[in-house]
Amino acid sequence: MCGNSCCMTSIGNEHSPGHRRRFFTKEEKIKQLEGYVRELKNEIIAVEKMISEIKS
Repeated sequence: MCGNSCCMTSIGNEHSPGHRRRFFTKEEKIKQLEGYVRELKNEIIAVEKMISEIKS
């Protein structure tokens, strides 16, 4: 148990410690990776903007 709320599973109104393993479907993994690509592209745009501001 890591002691964080991520390790707490609900049982009624109480929480008990434990990890739940979650496997993603192929479609869920693709959606997750596509979101990651969008985040990276936005990061690239931000870095390129900072570079152009430094150069000017």
